[in-house]
Amino acid sequence: MARVRARSHEVDEMARMMRAEAEGEGKQGMLYVGNVIINRVVAECLDFKDVNNIHDVIFQIQGGNYSFEAVQKGNVFYQRSRTSERRLAQQNINGWRVHPAKYALWYFNPHAPCPPTWYGQPHTGQFKEHCFYEPKLGTCDSVYRG
Repeated sequence: MARVRARSHEVDEMARMMRAEAEGEGKQGMLYVGNVIINRVVAECLDFKDVNNIHDVIFQIQGGNYSFEAVQKGNVFYQRSRTSERRLAQQNINGWRVHPAKYALWYFNPHAPCPPTWYGQPHTGQFKEHCFYEPKLGTCDSVYRG
């Protein structure tokens, strides 16, 4: 059973986002980015209370900027998604979640060692260039469900 509902254009948007953010980190890196996107859809807390679908997550604005660098810079739209990327996005939608992004709501590439916290949220691990962070226990229980 799918973790979230997704229309075909959302699967495509998510696949394009995964590619734009982590193509250089291979399928595994793209799946981790997909984890974060789906976790933000299901999160009913923090900055994610009012984002209820994949499209809203991808185009969310925080602090006057889009949340994802690929949307800010526009490179999420440079190329169409490929069938392989849409399959990866569908894997995430269907429930694929793995550490370090299993419960992560944030990731970034610090171009340096990963800080132990990101805006007060604990570091859960690193994959290649991306550091992943999940909410402190008790601050966003919805991300730990389902």
